[in-house]
Amino acid sequence: MMVKEFLDYLRCERNYSARTVKEYGDDLREFELFFKNLDTTLTWENVVSDVIRDWMESMMDKGNIATSVNRRLSAVRSFYRFALSRGIVSRDPAHGVKGPKKEKPLPQFVREAELDALLDENVWDMGCFADVRARTLILLIYETGVRISELLGIDDAAVDFSAGQLKVMGKGGKQRIIPFGRELSETLARYMEARDAAVVKKSPALFLWNDGERETYWQARREVRSNLSRVCTLKKRSPHVLRHSFATAMLNNGAGLESVKKLLGHSKLTTTEIYTHTTFEQLKRVYESAHPRA
Repeated sequence: MMVKEFLDYLRCERNYSARTVKEYGDDLREFELFFKNLDTTLTWENVVSDVIRDWMESMMDKGNIATSVNRRLSAVRSFYRFALSRGIVSRDPAHGVKGPKKEKPLPQFVREAELDALLDENVWDMGCFADVRARTLILLIYETGVRISELLGIDDAAVDFSAGQLKVMGKGGKQRIIPFGRELSETLARYMEARDAAVVKKSPALFLWNDGERETYWQARREVRSNLSRVCTLKKRSPHVLRHSFATAMLNNGAGLESVKKLLGHSKLTTTEIYTHTTFEQLKRVYESAHPRA
């Protein structure tokens, strides 16, 4: 009866959809079945916080993801808030119960061998400005780890060939300097030469579209996506995947976490640490495939 009264409240007073009300009802009946099976003397009135925690743990053990568990916990929380406000129960056992943390998806990245194959000049028409631009853009992100918004904001004046440095404006208006190597230096020089011969420059931007204006996000995204599809089958093939690939390659080849943090322009080390999980997963796969007793 308590559950029915709550569902009627959601339907009639809160104007929840029939589907939402049904989902709340299913979640509450599932919890009731759990605590009755646990102890037949348990009721909605005498359930304690540990019973709710045991329920969540049992759901996780059955393979439910954190999002699903938190949704069901939300139904129980809402029910007890309602019941307490109406004087149906004397206390709220769901108060203070924390749901499981949502797992952050590991960043996707393109393998080094795949990017080496894509950046091979032999697979591009180096006499075509569009090809030269696309290859340069992909190499620049992969070699420096810049965000696509940062890259598109770069002007020619921000490229220091003599020092091998690139000035970029990051989040919050913070400027940082990123080093680059000989390959990118030569590639940038060739790109700028091809660009100045192919288009009438109408902007100080480093990357120009065919009309001489600064390249847009959607144009750059299309260039990256179409070319990454040539070497990988990742569902996500955005410029950000190249940034992930830069960070993963750096850590796989011995770079320190603090150094990668500075290069990426992260304000917190915890943001960069997600890449250590990526490299550890890769390490696990190598171990399991190579060790005879793994």
